[in-house]
Amino acid sequence: MADRPQMLVEDFEELARLARRAGEGIKLEFIYGKLGAKPVPDGDHVEIIQWLIRHFILSRPDLSMYPGTELKVEAYRGGRAIPDGILAPIRSFTGQPVWKNPDPVLMVVEVTSFDSDTDRRDRVEKPRAYAETGIPVYLLIDRDACEVLVYSRPVHGVYSSISRLPFGEQVELPAPVDFTLDTEPLKEWVR
Repeated sequence: MADRPQMLVEDFEELARLARRAGEGIKLEFIYGKLGAKPVPDGDHVEIIQWLIRHFILSRPDLSMYPGTELKVEAYRGGRAIPDGILAPIRSFTGQPVWKNPDPVLMVVEVTSFDSDTDRRDRVEKPRAYAETGIPVYLLIDRDACEVLVYSRPVHGVYSSISRLPFGEQVELPAPVDFTLDTEPLKEWVR
């Protein structure tokens, strides 16, 4: 009984639509059959995402960084997540519905928030859901630990490679991203 979904995915999508329409800044996610609320990002969180967007625009003009975009996740696409950023080829989501097909996604990005659900959500559930979905790279910017984690090579629903480096190091984002990220500026956005 503990593994039964709290609701049907269709009911979740309607609830999420109503939350978006209410305009309260509430973003709802549905991962492994459980409803979750994504916290409203603080200013440092927003700056980190903007910093990443600038880097990719300058270094990989063939790609777009889509912030806060709704995405179908998990092995059978029953989950719904809103990554802080999605890296995909330009125009990947043209004509798609609100909850996007993850097939063109090269990398998802999450930046930890200072709330009680961060550990479970960003460090446990999302790596599993993104790997099951087949997303090649998951970049976690962990502001609590002041480190960057790069999950890659999804095999049988888990990431087979995990790299962990402290802020300030050069982080290699593997194929298909193929990009080196200097994480020194991340030190500015830690409490």
